[in-house]
Amino acid sequence: MPQPLARIVDQLKREPSRTGSIIITVFGDSIVPRGGSVWLGTLLEFFKSLDIDGNVVRTAMSRLAADGWLERNKVGRNSFYRLNAKGRQTFDTATRHIYDPPPSDWTGRFELLLIGNAEDRDAAREALKNAGFGSPLPGVWVAPSGAPIPGEASRAIRLEVSAEDDSGRRLLSESWPLDRTADAYLKFMKTFEPLHGWITRGEKLSDADAFTARILLIHHYRRVVLRDPLLPYQLLPKDWPGRAARKLCGEIYRGLLPPSEQWLDDRATNEDGPLPKANGAVARRFEDV
Repeated sequence: MPQPLARIVDQLKREPSRTGSIIITVFGDSIVPRGGSVWLGTLLEFFKSLDIDGNVVRTAMSRLAADGWLERNKVGRNSFYRLNAKGRQTFDTATRHIYDPPPSDWTGRFELLLIGNAEDRDAAREALKNAGFGSPLPGVWVAPSGAPIPGEASRAIRLEVSAEDDSGRRLLSESWPLDRTADAYLKFMKTFEPLHGWITRGEKLSDADAFTARILLIHHYRRVVLRDPLLPYQLLPKDWPGRAARKLCGEIYRGLLPPSEQWLDDRATNEDGPLPKANGAVARRFEDV
């Protein structure tokens, strides 16, 4: 394993266990575009590269299934998993947030959602965060006009407000912790710039290392970008690091894509054998970078 990647793996080991989160990244980034189902043995082989014990992976898979993220199909002694409806809906929204270019046509208006019922608030909170909404007050959520509203928030009262006056801008400043998001982007870039240099110099990674690097890249990037409302550039500081972080992530991702897809072609299987080829959307990820 090349040194830049080894350092990223070592850093991951020093963090609290995020096995379940990495599993979701694998499914959303690599398995869903190839039909959605994968053999447990394929996942165990990948996690071996991170030095994560198979029993830890199996426990995380069981928890994700119990929490309604995954469903299992057992064929003989082999287990195959796919995201269930809840997991697909959540990651479909997240996929656009992660891979698509930020919206450039801002109308100067914002979606405002009001959720009065405490039970509805709890049910919608995580989905709204993943869709880019911020919350200045309990039960109040805001995002740029046109942001997709997740199904979990379908009972919310929906309004449209202007952010062109002082009160609107204050609402924005109190809705998102932009300073913390900026710091997280800078940390992401510091972590992955050595790998970017390795790739741009033309250094080669094995197919297995490329797949590992790709998953860890998106695992780290999505933890930041899914907390970023992707505000119109008119409302962001001129030195906003989100732009540079997206460019860095996109260049690394596109450099890793061919060998990492080859690893999936050679090693990943489902109930019917080798996974089908990825759909065309994968090749268009970060195409604006």
